Amino acid sequence: MEHVSETATSAASTPDQIRLEVAGRDPEAAARDLTSVDAGRQWVIRRTGDQFSYRYTAVGDSEVTVRRSLVTGFARGLVAPGEHYVVQWITGGSAAVDVGGERLDLRPDEPTLYPTEQEFVFVATDHDQRLVHLHRDLVRSVAVERYEVGDGPLRFDQPRADDGPALTRWHDALGALSRALRDGVDSSAWADAKRTAVEAFLGLFPPHVDALPAALSLPRNARLRAMVEHVHAHVREPVTVADLSEVSGLSVRSVQESFARVLGVSPLTYVREVRLDRVRQELLELDPQDVTVGDVARRWGFAHLGRFSAVYLDRFGEYPKQTLRR
Repeated sequence: MEHVSETATSAASTPDQIRLEVAGRDPEAAARDLTSVDAGRQWVIRRTGDQFSYRYTAVGDSEVTVRRSLVTGFARGLVAPGEHYVVQWITGGSAAVDVGGERLDLRPDEPTLYPTEQEFVFVATDHDQRLVHLHRDLVRSVAVERYEVGDGPLRFDQPRADDGPALTRWHDALGALSRALRDGVDSSAWADAKRTAVEAFLGLFPPHVDALPAALSLPRNARLRAMVEHVHAHVREPVTVADLSEVSGLSVRSVQESFARVLGVSPLTYVREVRLDRVRQELLELDPQDVTVGDVARRWGFAHLGRFSAVYLDRFGEYPKQTLRR
């Protein structure tokens, strides 16, 4: 088995340089190595033919890396969101992303955004995959400067890119990253290429910005803001008062009192309202020929459609099917 791994670190004031490679011909080693380079965990790797090989490479810095994952076999692993937004596309084989039972088949040469806030299963056969990792802080800094997104949480609900001009800009940005890497990650060309890549990313996957109540900007409400931001980031997952207590460092009782005092609702009512807002946004954007109200409601955690319709009507003054048919 061949196995090479290298990481170089620059000065503390600049991003860390990243250059690594793991490769070999043993499925068990592949599972260990993919875990070691933070490409996922709980990997199940097995042969699909007589010849098996794998290779994973990454080059760039801690803000942006260009990566490739190649496995001539079956691979299944669990991937959790981290410090980076990840755009991927496959150039060979087949692959899919599964989020809570919802499967998204990856199409050849089509950029797809990995789920940004939820753990997911990646499954592939004989795949050749390219990835670009973009640090969340870098993305936010460019988004704030260029697109006036404010200070609310960024949200990316669109998994696939569907804009022709934006795709062209993305491919141009990839070319710029590749050329800049020849000059080194400490060059001005690399710094410019990173910014261009982030701008192209934001064009491919335009972010939504969740407007937060103005009172949350007050210093005295900093802990409540942290809880609210957690709700917006994880609203598709089960969110409990205990979770919010852990996020804020407050007792369960203090969590409930904070929401009631500033927002006038209980924590779980706030979670429900955010979910309803997400449902409404999707219903307004989606084609009624392609989706049903039930599909969207279940995606945002509403299992009982009768109750969902009632609370939706109470909040928005119309039934969800009326919203979808607009």
